[in-house]
Amino acid sequence: MMSVCKKVAIIGAGPAGLRAIKNLKDEGLEPVCFERTGHLGGLWRFHDEDMDGLASVMKTTIINTSKELGACSECPPPAEYPNYMHHNQMYEYIKSLAIKGDCVRHIKFHHETRSIEKANDYEKTGRWRVTCRNTQTGELVTEIFDAVCVCIGHHVYPHEPVFPRQEEFEGKILHTHSLKKVDAFQDQGVVVVGMGNSGMDAAADLTAVTKKTGAWILPRVGPNGLPLDVVYLKRWVHLLCRLLPYNLICYVSEKQISERLDHDLYNLKPKHRIWSQHPTVSDVLPIKLLSGTVAIRGNIKHFTKKGVVFEGEQEETEVDAVILATGYKVKFPFLSNDILPVVENKVRLYKFIYSPDLPHPTLAILGLVQTLGPGFPVAEMQARWVGLCLANLVYPQKNS
Repeated sequence: MMSVCKKVAIIGAGPAGLRAIKNLKDEGLEPVCFERTGHLGGLWRFHDEDMDGLASVMKTTIINTSKELGACSECPPPAEYPNYMHHNQMYEYIKSLAIKGDCVRHIKFHHETRSIEKANDYEKTGRWRVTCRNTQTGELVTEIFDAVCVCIGHHVYPHEPVFPRQEEFEGKILHTHSLKKVDAFQDQGVVVVGMGNSGMDAAADLTAVTKKTGAWILPRVGPNGLPLDVVYLKRWVHLLCRLLPYNLICYVSEKQISERLDHDLYNLKPKHRIWSQHPTVSDVLPIKLLSGTVAIRGNIKHFTKKGVVFEGEQEETEVDAVILATGYKVKFPFLSNDILPVVENKVRLYKFIYSPDLPHPTLAILGLVQTLGPGFPVAEMQARWVGLCLANLVYPQKNS
């Protein structure tokens, strides 16, 4: 068993980082959080500027899970907030948690993490050497920590596929990572590539969407007007899903979803079963489809000077812009690949936290998990468990 950890570096002051600060403090540890910007909140703090390595929601984003199930354990959102909060309300809620948990004084703002390396005595102690750059002064600072929690999430580095003859296109191409305002695209023809949640947010204010593999579209509103996750994210539902055959669960779910929106009729139905991938949440898409302001098309076959040609079509579709809602790359630029290998955009992690290839449980990855439901409580549970591990109250076994 390792000696009790004392000083822990936390990379990122988003929701996962703030939960890490709070829970490490509760276990008597000393958290030091390095935040690249001058603000906490991570993804949920909207900013107009587009910066590489800096995540941000779009101006119109609202959360996809209800405030009831997405609440922090010790402090629910204000009662006057809606079930599905606008990103501004989510940000205010996150700030209130940071203040109540006395987290802010542990954050070093304007500190960009440049490298995380094994300390000279790592094999014995599991300690890490963390180098950060003060973005205001340019000063490099290196410190030794007993452990490190990486809390940058997975919405930081956009994945931007390249299509045939893309260089010929005279219009604008950008990723949803860079889409802050849609005003510039009003009254323009726009193709949105991808049908994830970011793609649906973009399509809510624009004119055309193209799919790659289709998507199962879930509403936010469930039976009797209740939030969908409140109705279905229950223990008895989870138990039922474990007892019944997978194909039966998918069949019933797909039938229920298609009663609201016929996925075959609107060319939405994907090849995969509904629970084999993360579903897409959108209340606006059915209205957009019925009103003709959004049209579902195939993949982009190739670009032209003035637009695109879709697969299965011969004629050019003229568009002014193409927005890539094509997801993000899992990337840790401050960690070498031998410490934390990323293979095919995936990281092998025990309990979605620890690398099984490292001899010490002193490098924790928090928030790198795609949840079926709210991610905030999961990040909190991860932070609690890491705090207990580092305080030697529980210990992950190598053979588990």
